Amino acid sequence: MKTLVIVSHPYAEQSTVIKALEQVALDTAAVTVRNLDTIYGKNVSQFDLATEQAAYEGMDRVVYMFPIHWFNITPMLKAYLNEVWTYGWAFGPEGKALQGKEMLIVTCTGANETTYSSTGRVQSTIKEVLTPMKASALYVGMTFIEPLAFHEAMDITPQKLTSFQSQLAQRLLA
Repeated sequence: MKTLVIVSHPYAEQSTVIKALEQVALDTAAVTVRNLDTIYGKNVSQFDLATEQAAYEGMDRVVYMFPIHWFNITPMLKAYLNEVWTYGWAFGPEGKALQGKEMLIVTCTGANETTYSSTGRVQSTIKEVLTPMKASALYVGMTFIEPLAFHEAMDITPQKLTSFQSQLAQRLLA
């Protein structure tokens, strides 16, 4: 299965988990990684649409990898989706570029899993927080597959980080 991984982290220099997960993707055969912040810096309006759209060609699965940023995707990833998923390409009468592809969200949170539960502080599960991404996937004809969420990224131990990396490697190879 050919996989495209789109990575975004607004504070990459502070990242431990996303950097480690990105490295797993980089080391996996049949995976292409595009780190939006590395390519475009902080500029959310200069996407090379032709290059970004071409990156999806021939891919079976698209992975969006990012930390939860105020219970949402990162600002860079939101701008990217707004610009790259165009009418006539991603949706609309002729827009079928994403149809049939799988979407996998790989994310991390600073908080623990209890925070992201119906009885936790935000009274929402991680799946509920990711509802806009699921809706977007379904709208353009993608299959939304079970997200991979890692909690307590702020207090990560080497053992837990290794576990996160192993889980991602298994999902990328599935």
